[in-house]
Amino acid sequence: SWSKERSLALIREVGLVPIVRAPSPEDALRAAEAIIEGGIGIAEITMTVPNAIRVMERVVEKFGDKVLLGAGTILDSETCRAALLAGAEFIVTPALDVRVIEVARRYSKACIPGALTPTEVLAAWQAGADMVKIFPCGPVGGPKYIKALKGPFPQIDFVPTGGVNLETTPEFIKAGAAAVAVGGELVDVKALREGNLDIITANARKYVEAVRAARTAPGER
Repeated sequence: SWSKERSLALIREVGLVPIVRAPSPEDALRAAEAIIEGGIGIAEITMTVPNAIRVMERVVEKFGDKVLLGAGTILDSETCRAALLAGAEFIVTPALDVRVIEVARRYSKACIPGALTPTEVLAAWQAGADMVKIFPCGPVGGPKYIKALKGPFPQIDFVPTGGVNLETTPEFIKAGAAAVAVGGELVDVKALREGNLDIITANARKYVEAVRAARTAPGER
């Protein structure tokens, strides 16, 4: 099992949280495997995946500490606890529910709640969020919105979600995002269905490279 500090350090270092949303448990497991093959030791399984808890258990059984497992789309404290008991090391929510953060803290696990407005961002931070997911980021301005939030909140680690693709990833990183979270653009469901896991593995590598390139680029930061 991972310490909270080690979990957060890996998310910051990799700068990428791949989100696995898939139509079946088998697809979700295959997607997680393809991501890990791509060299990313992080995968977030969303509760929208059928039998999501069982999928999390299977990922932990198969990969153990080789993967930092996240649970996404957590809407309440009961689901949060179930995901943690299944082996999730970090918890991600689409919206702010302080009780979810409290449960994650009780288990000493990282929590990345979803927020959008400055008021929500501050409320999440004050409630003990480790990082704050900005969702849906694309429709409200994407990288420009992250840059605007970083002004008053330089101490908060932002993880934009929504509107993240290969083109925008470097812009988000340069705007000050600590990491980006990406779902369908990386985990191509059509490729999954057709068994083309290589596409997902290749996508994962491209995103990691995009983050790295943005961080080492001269100038902007």
